[in-house]
Amino acid sequence: MMHSVTTSEARPPRDHGGGLDAAIAKWGGTRDGWLDLSTGINPVPYPVGDFPSDAWTALPDKGAQEALIAAARTFWKVPDDLAILAAPGASTLIARIPALAPAGRVDIPTPTYNEHAAAFEAQGWQITSDAPDARVLVHPNNPTGRLWSAQDMTAPLMVIDESFCDICPEASLVEEARKPGRIALKSFGKFWGLAGARLGFAIGDPALIAKLADFIGPWAVSGPALSLGAQALRDEAWASETRARLAEDAKRLDTLLEARGAKVVGGTDLFRLYDVDDAAVWLDKLARNHVWSRIFPYSKTYLRLGLPAPDRWAQLEAAL
Repeated sequence: MMHSVTTSEARPPRDHGGGLDAAIAKWGGTRDGWLDLSTGINPVPYPVGDFPSDAWTALPDKGAQEALIAAARTFWKVPDDLAILAAPGASTLIARIPALAPAGRVDIPTPTYNEHAAAFEAQGWQITSDAPDARVLVHPNNPTGRLWSAQDMTAPLMVIDESFCDICPEASLVEEARKPGRIALKSFGKFWGLAGARLGFAIGDPALIAKLADFIGPWAVSGPALSLGAQALRDEAWASETRARLAEDAKRLDTLLEARGAKVVGGTDLFRLYDVDDAAVWLDKLARNHVWSRIFPYSKTYLRLGLPAPDRWAQLEAAL
């Protein structure tokens, strides 16, 4: 089954997963009754325990920030000669990265996460694959799941968005960020399932990371997020168990969708991408049963689904 995708010259709208309020307004129901599979967020989040009282009442101190950075360096095996910056979400970093260099030409292979193009365009960059001054690679790509390699890093300024790479750490390209002009991005919200914590990281060229730090200013990350992030990044056992569960659930979802005629065409262990006869029809059918999915303005046949929580599979099966 063939699908249609626009070229980079015809940019898709800035659509996103989520938007459950709009779905409820159209198809009814209550938020608790909906199964939101429109994002790639782990449905079994890292357990949030108690926070130190001063995490809420005091400005984040240097020790808390250093503890988070140390945990991140160990978890992602970041070489000592690379800098790490914590920020209030990877999206904050994405919005500011284009200002690190004079506006020029940037290559952002499509289809992919659309905030990168929006951020570069807002800073006056031209999006083109012709002799680019910068290149953005989402690794693994959203929504296709494509993995890139060191040979694909062909521009002076390279952005490697590894927001979904924690499900396949062996594929990480953080080591490649040791070369000047390179930045790798990490998202805490996806793999740990805590998007509301608003925590993301930039790893790479110390000169570029220092400029990014100036852009976001002091105390950018909240005290609770610093505490939670440091604890989660030190919990290797939870990460290992989570990867195994996500891999099994991704296989289960594929089996379920293939039995209904969908074809697996990509994705990761946090979301799956299917080719269907009419994505809008599938979205409507699922929504009538209060299951929220994701379709794309550049394809009439792409349907993306996240993973249900362990106690919500029956709702998806009934909707299909």
